[in-house]
Amino acid sequence: MLYQGTSKFQEVEVVRTVPFGSLLITDGLMQSSEHDEYVYHESLAHPALVAHANPKRVFIGGGGEGATLREVLRHESVEECVMVDIDGDVVDMCREHTPFYSAGAYGDKRTRLIIGDAKEGLANEPDGSFDVIIMDLSDPLDGGPCYQLYTTDFYRLLSKKLAPGGIFVTQSGCASVRDAHHVFSPIHHTLTQVFPKVYGYTMCVPSFTSEWGFNLAVNDTSIDLSGVDADETLKKRGLEMKFYDTVSHRRMFALPKPLRTLIDNEKRVMTVENPLFMCSTDTHAGIFDQES
Repeated sequence: MLYQGTSKFQEVEVVRTVPFGSLLITDGLMQSSEHDEYVYHESLAHPALVAHANPKRVFIGGGGEGATLREVLRHESVEECVMVDIDGDVVDMCREHTPFYSAGAYGDKRTRLIIGDAKEGLANEPDGSFDVIIMDLSDPLDGGPCYQLYTTDFYRLLSKKLAPGGIFVTQSGCASVRDAHHVFSPIHHTLTQVFPKVYGYTMCVPSFTSEWGFNLAVNDTSIDLSGVDADETLKKRGLEMKFYDTVSHRRMFALPKPLRTLIDNEKRVMTVENPLFMCSTDTHAGIFDQES
């Protein structure tokens, strides 16, 4: 055990494991691991950033460990990244005990960090403010702080904050064939109630012991995520990723038949009055032997 504490919102632990290095755990659920966090964070951030021709202003909801912020700031076109996380204790803990996540991003002059509610933080920004909005939130859990940020109410607010040609992406829980029906497909269907075009995509994150889901939405229907040439854009921007490239992009957006069928048949809409919650399974628990 490298760290153990309790914030106003959750219990937080950092443990050292043999296969995945340091693990960040909140309320008993594994959030990310030192050795493969780049798979998740590159998959979350870069499809949207690469698909946008010139991302200048970016908003991140959640993401307290700082890794999503780190990835956003790799794009030199970004002039400001507003990050709002509700748990300042987690931000401080990660800066002290797991600095490899943020890699100095919190000290970047383009970062504007706000400790507070992501909905309120986004509501305080002018309409049409952001080229890319990224929600790197905890899963929608009953009694958790984030479930309202997966609803039509929030997505309507968020849609107004996107600039013309803006792109929104959110982590969307476990997307294995077994578990995708819990929140991945409902989030996708919920987004279709607000946005004219929604893409679901997935990637296997080894430490999550599962395929993990993301949903990306746009107001501009001319934006085509399926045809993105990530390699060309990354080269123009002087970037080379550990994981994300054109082949990986195509793999992420090529959903298997069971997930496509699930999305096509999904009818549930997540609202504040009728939320849905990620079930309490062991798919994201990160149960590993600790290193002695």
